[in-house]
Amino acid sequence: MKTIRITGVPEHFNLPWHLAMEEGAFEKRGIDLQWADTPEGTGKMCQMLREGTTDMAIILTEGIVKDITAGNPSKIVQTYIETPLIWGIHVAAGSPYQKTEALENTKVAISRFGSGSHLMSFVNARNMGWDINTLKFEVINTIEGAVDALTAGNADYFMWERFMTKPLVDQEIFRRIGDCPTPWPCFVIAVRNGILEKDRNIVKHILEVINTYTADFKQIPSIDRTLANRFDQKTEDIREWLTLTEWSQDTMSPETLKTVQDQLSELDLIPEKLSYEKVVSPV
Repeated sequence: MKTIRITGVPEHFNLPWHLAMEEGAFEKRGIDLQWADTPEGTGKMCQMLREGTTDMAIILTEGIVKDITAGNPSKIVQTYIETPLIWGIHVAAGSPYQKTEALENTKVAISRFGSGSHLMSFVNARNMGWDINTLKFEVINTIEGAVDALTAGNADYFMWERFMTKPLVDQEIFRRIGDCPTPWPCFVIAVRNGILEKDRNIVKHILEVINTYTADFKQIPSIDRTLANRFDQKTEDIREWLTLTEWSQDTMSPETLKTVQDQLSELDLIPEKLSYEKVVSPV
């Protein structure tokens, strides 16, 4: 039995992994896949890949591309979610801000530097025509930290996946005043170079298993209710999310990588654009 450590956010996107593990699909291939939730998100997962405390990560596209250009010894082996991530732009329920335009020159809560919430604040600022050099940040680590920061007035807004944040909106802790979809497929599967060099065939088996599960995921009977119960969501919200979400079983295309690197470069978030082979390694 080969042990492989994998991490991802504790969100609805990753339920196919848990179903596959619960049904012993990886064990049948001789793989002991050990999952660790990382609620802190992409910045933390990049750190884990660098430090070797995880072997694989289900990670935001822009975050891992940025970190690979900064020296993270990992590669993207596959796109995981083909559709954009819809980032909700949230303020505290009692905040005076009613529109995204009003947030210029205010402080944004981010899980950590290099995270999706950090990088997408630049994308949103550029979309709004703001000077990205004036962005101010408050590091909050987790969504619970964002609740504390916005409620206390230590930060003014917080960008996080719209549907996972919806319960906080329903509870009138946050108000969502806008959306900012990613201009690219949102999640990829990244693997440390050491694992690719030593256990490429194991990684191939893992992808074969998860791709079988994601290809049929939406057709699972009552999957909407299962997701709603597991992630404390309203069934109608999950149904809307399912209509907007497509899983991928394909390698990231050169065109997608170019789109990501072009935007990160325009925002001065990466020092250089790397060749496709230095970022993506199909198995």
